[in-house]
Amino acid sequence: MDPSTYTDPQLTYQDKLVIDAIVDPSPSANGTSAKPLGDKPKLSAEETVQLLHNLNDPTHVEFDPTISQFWDTPLLRAKLPASFQKYVLTPYINWAKGIVRFQTDVVMVTHLILYFTTIVPSGALLYYRFSYLHGVLHWLMQLFYCGAFTLMKHQHIHMNGVLTPKLWLIDTLFPYLLDPMHGHTWNSYFYHHIKHHHVEGNGGDDLSTTMYYDRDSVPDFLCYVGRFVFFIWFELPLYFFRKGQYKYAAKCAFWEIGNYVALYMMYNYVNARATTFVFILPLTVMRLGLMVGNWGQHAFVDPADPDSDYLSSITLIDVPSNRFSFNDGYHTSHHLNPRRHWRDHPVAFLKQKDRYAKEDALVFRNVDYIFITVNLLRKNYEHLAKCLIPIGDQVNWTMEERVEMLRRRTRKFPKPSKKTV
Repeated sequence: MDPSTYTDPQLTYQDKLVIDAIVDPSPSANGTSAKPLGDKPKLSAEETVQLLHNLNDPTHVEFDPTISQFWDTPLLRAKLPASFQKYVLTPYINWAKGIVRFQTDVVMVTHLILYFTTIVPSGALLYYRFSYLHGVLHWLMQLFYCGAFTLMKHQHIHMNGVLTPKLWLIDTLFPYLLDPMHGHTWNSYFYHHIKHHHVEGNGGDDLSTTMYYDRDSVPDFLCYVGRFVFFIWFELPLYFFRKGQYKYAAKCAFWEIGNYVALYMMYNYVNARATTFVFILPLTVMRLGLMVGNWGQHAFVDPADPDSDYLSSITLIDVPSNRFSFNDGYHTSHHLNPRRHWRDHPVAFLKQKDRYAKEDALVFRNVDYIFITVNLLRKNYEHLAKCLIPIGDQVNWTMEERVEMLRRRTRKFPKPSKKTV
């Protein structure tokens, strides 16, 4: 598979539209052009933007709510028996649209039902009757869930919830149960991501900044992850304290330390083995995963303008990031407008693609953040250069020039010297 030309058939319909709009069809083995949308005629940029708008507009006949991350809604309607659609699927969609904050987000209800019918009772059963086999299977289930849950939580904290305001109490309370079961400490993601990371934007004061590390260095990567895993509980409240935000400092310290106290009590006075598999292992994996992901999201920072969202974050058009993680691949779009709804990222990207090109932004295909990190640590720039979708002046670059550009954007920045009085 050549990552520079391959179009994954599992891409979301929206991503296929984006690929079709920004990538010239490449000749296939039989000499014909391989197009993401098959035999359908290529839409103009304006037609693609309008179609993406229609898919997100509940009043439009082409409106397409997301029901499941595994299957697009048109596929479900084409494959499921008519009786099942009539008596199960359609009533479920209509009911779920009435209880979510945005009518596109039926999938949020699908996820909540999934978690409350699987991981919650499984965790409770481990406390009631523990076995190592069940513990390992539970942990594997959590590993499977944790990425999608985290990006659902990401939507939750940016959009003030995922359910209709009428269900504000459920919307407020469910994270206190589901967060620790998926590896998050109470409210820490909100304070770190919303009140800190999006304020600092991977700049010098960002505790998770990648600027001061060589992003293709294993020792630097281990230092980066280790600092977050072992010291964020202390550094984040200290950051808020130094900024004069004493309320945030107190709140994030209370919730972070309070979560650790709760884990200590559960381990020592309830069931140590169940607590290990239900809470402690997920917490360990989540902390590692968050930093592996953030390393990939902000690995390429242009020294010409490190404060630019276009030049310090990237865009990915791939299956893991966008089908299974609520369009997390559109990270530049997210930093440009943190309040932008996840379904609006593809259309926002297409509408601004000329600006992306002018700013020399980076757009990749067929690679996710984890494997960007993996390939960087292997110094496999050639593979990443093949995954790059060239836009603007990049179209005229040779593969060697792309490799050199990527390498240059991963070099560490010198730390500013402390001012002396």
